[in-house]
Amino acid sequence: MSKVWFVTGTSSGFGRLWAEAALERGDRVVATARDVEALRDLRERFSDAVLTLELDVTDREGVFAAVGTAVERFGRIDVVVNNAGYGHFGMVEELAERELRRQLETNFFGAVWVTQAVLPVLRRQGGGHLLQVTSEGGVRAYPGIGAYHASKWALEGLSESLWQEVAGFGIHVTCVEPGPYRTDWLDRGSRHSAELPDYARVRAETAAEFEVGEAAATVPAILALVDAENPPRRLILGRLFPVIEEIYQERLRTWRDWQPVSLAAFGTPGG
Repeated sequence: MSKVWFVTGTSSGFGRLWAEAALERGDRVVATARDVEALRDLRERFSDAVLTLELDVTDREGVFAAVGTAVERFGRIDVVVNNAGYGHFGMVEELAERELRRQLETNFFGAVWVTQAVLPVLRRQGGGHLLQVTSEGGVRAYPGIGAYHASKWALEGLSESLWQEVAGFGIHVTCVEPGPYRTDWLDRGSRHSAELPDYARVRAETAAEFEVGEAAATVPAILALVDAENPPRRLILGRLFPVIEEIYQERLRTWRDWQPVSLAAFGTPGG
């Protein structure tokens, strides 16, 4: 049976690719973006199968209204893709308060508002699938992009609680963790703090060339994910597993090495 998708951030990048893929296979899509004119071609190509809505995910009331409009149009929502977001670059000391708050408002709180808006719908219909696009930035971190990592790690933590809360309603939650891909994320989807010269060496030492994947190659993975009877709670996209595995192995080694101190901190049971 065809599915109804609700996708945020569909003007470009992954959101656009995945929305188009869903429409091309016969699903229906509620495509949202801050600039609804950027979605004109979707309306022209897919007609009544797509509903395009102007949406700023930081507007909680607007999010709830958009979800209501989606249900009025299609009757249900099966797949929710929390994709809207951007990256803010700056060392922790360089971050202005407004920059950090704006990053969290969009990447974290925006996803929370969408999640809260769709959950009553998913519970009533007895199921659905939330895709929280957190990126590799939700499980590892680089210097110079701490605000972005904070927003994505927060969403991962929230989603870890969420899946336990909603599993009994037949609702699945998956954190989608893409690595570097060839999209316009850096050009259109990033902002920067004013740089302090003291961090010039850190910037130079940590600059790296990444192996960049083809964004279109993620489409079969996403379609397989939403069609899975028992989808995973996390899905890495790209060649990240060996690096992430080493990060977690290092954490385990550290916890193990410090286990005597950890146990001593518990005290004497019953004492």
